[in-house]
Amino acid sequence: MAPSSCERDATSSDMAPTTGILLTVAYDGTAFSGWAAQRDARTVEEVLGGAVQAVDANASHVRGTSRTDAGVHAEAHPVAFDAVLPIEPRGWVLALNAHLPDDLAVRTARSVPVGFNPRFAAKEKRYRYRLLLDVVRDPLHAARSWRVGHALDRGRMREACDALVGTHDFAAFRTSRDERPNTERTLSQVVLEELSPRVLSVVVDGNAFMHNMVRILVGTLVDVGRGQLDPSCIVRAFETGERKHLGITAPAQGLTLERVVLDLPEGVSDPWPP
Repeated sequence: MAPSSCERDATSSDMAPTTGILLTVAYDGTAFSGWAAQRDARTVEEVLGGAVQAVDANASHVRGTSRTDAGVHAEAHPVAFDAVLPIEPRGWVLALNAHLPDDLAVRTARSVPVGFNPRFAAKEKRYRYRLLLDVVRDPLHAARSWRVGHALDRGRMREACDALVGTHDFAAFRTSRDERPNTERTLSQVVLEELSPRVLSVVVDGNAFMHNMVRILVGTLVDVGRGQLDPSCIVRAFETGERKHLGITAPAQGLTLERVVLDLPEGVSDPWPP
């Protein structure tokens, strides 16, 4: 006689994970409502977790490193989970990608200790924000950049970039929804790069970020560049902690989580592909 559903659930719950798996995933955030699972919304956590469960029904929930917002992209987002089936990293990459849509892919996989959580192992994150300088919209850039139709003063923007580097109280650089008590962050780099005559990018490296922190930072740099704010607004925001001294919040589609540096424990395998 086949076991009942209750018996199957009880058996599954007793199965202990054999290994942890650390993925690097990439996604185009355009059609996602961010990372975190939400009711009646398509999210990266929900879609990726569904693929993991399709391969190993007894695997744990996926554990992401960053709670990216709706519309935000990622080139290298570390995600971990614990597996019961003894599948090698190469097998996980190929199997998961067979279950994933075109706008989400596993780029690498490696074995890690069971329970490893990349969120607490992140030492530094890099975000890149792309700006399209054009008075006319361009459909080839629409999903990956913020079109700014004003001339921007690069010198003023770089002055503001320099003021952002270091350890500061970034309380002003967050939304009202972010109520965490510790608002001190360290930015090791804020650089304005010219990718082409009409495409700029702002590269931000830091130890941790708050909700909408990079988007508020970029919106402020753009307002400085078009003369609506003085570069000294950065220092005033640090001193007062008041959002009113800063610029607009840049739209989500220009932002990409580009890389995360992790403090990996012993017993981690090499990634596949290398």
